[in-house]
This record gives sequence, C-alpha cells and structure tokens, in this order.
Amino acid sequence: MPDLFLGLISGTSADGIDAALVDFDGGHARLVFGRTYPWDPALRGQLVALGQQGASLSLDAIAELDVRVARAFAEAANLALADSGIPAASVRAIGSHGQTLRHRPWGPYPFTLQLGDPSTLAERTGITVVADLRRRDVAAGGHGAPLLPGLHAALLSAPDEDRAVLNLGGIANLTLLPARGRVRGFDTGPANALMDAWCLRHLAEDFDRGGAFAASGRVDEELLARLLDDPWFTAPPPKSTGRDHFHLGWVEARLRGDEAAADVQATLNALTARTVASALLATQPDTRRVIACGGGVHNPQLMAALAASLPDTRVESTAAHGLDPDHVEAMGFAWLARQTLLGLPGNLPSVTGAAGPRVLGGIYPA
Repeated sequence: MPDLFLGLISGTSADGIDAALVDFDGGHARLVFGRTYPWDPALRGQLVALGQQGASLSLDAIAELDVRVARAFAEAANLALADSGIPAASVRAIGSHGQTLRHRPWGPYPFTLQLGDPSTLAERTGITVVADLRRRDVAAGGHGAPLLPGLHAALLSAPDEDRAVLNLGGIANLTLLPARGRVRGFDTGPANALMDAWCLRHLAEDFDRGGAFAASGRVDEELLARLLDDPWFTAPPPKSTGRDHFHLGWVEARLRGDEAAADVQATLNALTARTVASALLATQPDTRRVIACGGGVHNPQLMAALAASLPDTRVESTAAHGLDPDHVEAMGFAWLARQTLLGLPGNLPSVTGAAGPRVLGGIYPA
C-alpha cells in the first residue's frame, strides 16, 4: 500500500487552501495530487483583517472561527480525495497547518496560534489528523518557523554547490543548503502579503496578476530606504514574522502621502527582492543557486528583481527540479505529519533556535 499523507496549508496571504497528497513509499516524497481550493470570500476577508496588527475579536468569535476554518480545511481535503480518486481509507494522516492568527515567538510569554480545530477536521474527513505543529518548537525556545528546511534538504540539496530554497508566500523565507555544513533557515520579510493587500486596495484584485501593476510604476528609492530602515531586517537569525508586523499600516506609516499607487507597488516588489538578496549575501554569500517556490514564482516582476539583485546566483523555480512550486509547502506538512507518526523530530534547531529536536504537533485519531 502507498505510504500516503495529505498536507493542508493556508499561508500568510490566505489566498487559498493548498492540498497535496504525497506518497513517501521507500522514503522518497512524490507528489501524487496537488490543488489549491478557494476560501469563501467573506471568510477570507475576515482572516486577512484579523492578521493585521491591532485587530481584535471576542473569545466566542475566535472559537467559532476556529471551527469554520476547520470545516473549510475538511472540505478542501474531501475535494482533493474526490478529485484525485483516492479513498480516505488509503491516507494514513492529514498534516494540517491551519491558518495563522498570531505569531509572536518572543517576549516573556512566546506563542504562535493557528486556527482550524483538528478534531473537527478528523471528524469530517474520517482521517487521523496531525496538527498544532508549531507550538512545541516555540515551547522549546524556538520560533516555530520555518519548519520545512528538513524536507528542502532531503529533496533539493547537492554535494557540489551551496544552494538556497526560497519560499515566496505572504512572507519570504530562506533555507540555506550548503554543500558542507549545517542547514539553516529564517524569514527574510514580506513577499506577497504587502503587494496583495496594496493591489486589493487600489485595483480591487486579490493579487498583482503577472506583476503588471508593479511593472506600470517605478521604484521610489526614498520610500524603499524608509521601508528598509525597520530594525527587523537587520536582526540576526533565527527569526520569523507575519502579517501582524508587516501590514498595510506599516507601509502607510512610511508614506509621504503623494506617492502614485503603482510606484508603491513597484517599491514593495523591490523591497522583497532587496531583503531576500541582502539576507542571503549576509548568511551564505557563496550561494550558486536559489530554488524558489510559492505564489511569488508566478510574478515575473518579482523573479526578475530577484535575479537582478543576485547577479552571480542562478534563480529558478522548483519546477526545474520536478517539484510543483505551488505545492511544496503543503508537501512539507504531509512530511511533518509522517515524522510525527514515526516519532521523529520535525524541527531543525539550527533553523528555529529551539533547545533541541522535537517531535511536533498533536495526533487526533480518525
């Protein structure tokens, strides 16, 4: 029988629920089926609004939202099974990331909170669920993110060159894969989240299709300098962030007020490219290949800006290595579920800063 796991994730952008059925037969990860299922627009709007700094909600409303997110994840899981023709009984477990509501792994009481009640997900799919995959790492003194460098190392490292895997989701993060030495990884700052939010405000579009909005403007170097002045960018790893730090209010606080909307979009595009390049050059300057995944791979303006910022480094999609860039993260949560069921650690302390390797998450039987 195939060693099948289903990974589910909705990232910082909340642009859809990614579902990936992965076969680990023989210890190798093979994507059997991948698809992104849309959120209900009203629910997505509420989730995006709650991700902004200062947003608040009653305890009852948060508890209800926890169940609503779980039901949406269950619907995506059941659709993935129906669309792939694979029965639920063939899937050993679902690895569910949920939807991040807050991520603050620092201070005297560090925490990270994801919505999507795993008991509801198990009940509605009839499949064992592994969820709450970040909090054990945070409890061990880590950032709870990024969690996928272990999978990146298994699938994309090479013995003859220093590589990096770049996830361009709502937030950008790097996995450093040196030819020799330990794997590292960290968030570099905003990617799609700010550009999507700015695009929604000015074009009433969920994202900048083909990077056309950014291409119609010019980079405002003075604005870019004000954005780059945030101390977060120069903080050393391990580090992670989210929409509660990088949100439209953060951008607006740095505007003069007379900028053209397209110029701001072009500048936000440049912000992602510059911060990724600066972080990479500071931590692994001999990188010869950057392998990108996530929604940002489909933005030619962003990919071009990255290539220009890293002229001595080849920038390419995970598609060049046989991995669908839209489903690498969901594959990662399938892998994390398998690690948990096998009693194996899912985190890398060299990445998250945790006190040691930990088996992550809780198991919710079918």
